[in-house]
Amino acid sequence: MLEQFITCGQQRLRCGYTTGTCAAAAARASAQALLTGSFPAELTLQTPAGIAVTVLPENCRLERDFAECAVRKDGGDDCDVTSGALVVARVERIAAGLEIDGGEGVGRVTRPGLDQPVGAAAINHGPRQMIEAQLHAALEEAGQSCGLRALICVPDGRALAEKTFNPRLGIEGGISILGSTGIVRPMSRQALVDTIRAELSMNRAEGVADVLMTPGNYGADFAEHTLGLDMRRAVQCSNYIGDALDIAVTLGFSSVLLVGHVGKLCKLAANVMDTHSRTADGRREVFVTHAALLGADGLLLRALYDAATTDAALSLLKDAGLQQPVMDSIAHAAGQALQHRGGKLNVQAILFSQAAGCTAQTEGAQQLLRRHVPRG
Repeated sequence: MLEQFITCGQQRLRCGYTTGTCAAAAARASAQALLTGSFPAELTLQTPAGIAVTVLPENCRLERDFAECAVRKDGGDDCDVTSGALVVARVERIAAGLEIDGGEGVGRVTRPGLDQPVGAAAINHGPRQMIEAQLHAALEEAGQSCGLRALICVPDGRALAEKTFNPRLGIEGGISILGSTGIVRPMSRQALVDTIRAELSMNRAEGVADVLMTPGNYGADFAEHTLGLDMRRAVQCSNYIGDALDIAVTLGFSSVLLVGHVGKLCKLAANVMDTHSRTADGRREVFVTHAALLGADGLLLRALYDAATTDAALSLLKDAGLQQPVMDSIAHAAGQALQHRGGKLNVQAILFSQAAGCTAQTEGAQQLLRRHVPRG
């Protein structure tokens, strides 16, 4: 059990570790057994978040040509369908290099626009890097120079995937192996809203009138590194944009500038103010509606409806010469919804994507942007 905690509002919540961490740990233990003849009783690895995780390999099996074991996913206090699932790694020798693939219960990508190409196992690039690093470390520790191949499986993965968005995204046959940091940070709605309130209250008490908000790390990174904004008093509102605006109104802020990924903020155009996927989606409906209003034909509308991601939808619109008009229309609708929720509060938004950069902004966003540029 990972003894790492975070405080959200008045709650102390235990962190967990991702399926990516499980896969990397199982691969390391299996590789060690294959190369040395024995499995470790326990294994500690450093996650990209800088937090060490210690796991106990289960169901260990060592044969002449391969070794395999499982690591059980621990989601901490986060409610995740994969918590408690076994992630298995089977490792075998190859002539040279390192290979990673997915087997039973790991989904396979069937549509473009996702983290991995069509046909590949749904093992995201972050976990792939973690697995490669652990395989390389096992080889170095054993003093061997052969290649290794790791096959990652999740015995219950096919059933678990039915409780996720994978089938809709075009990931078939199982779950995805995820986790850019290796650590699961639990999310309690009330605790997060309490934290948002506390951060906003602190800023207001210190005289801040114009607040910069981002839903999470993606928005924060874009605001800081691409837009060059001052992040010292920025507040992360998670999915609870409506709650954050209500609090900002109550505390008497003058303005809110919201910077977030188009896949999240486009939901605002449908007046969705809690953007968690468990609460509401509507992304494809928003894109289809605004494309239709601008005269897109039936073939494009069907393609937009079937698009696996908003980046894929943006690519379709770009090819049709409609990307900017559609995004401007979505941003206008999002701005109306935000202003309706904010009342007298001046609320503006900037929408971006990793592939397309800044895709659109509400009418008054540029004016607020200048208020958050660092002062020399």
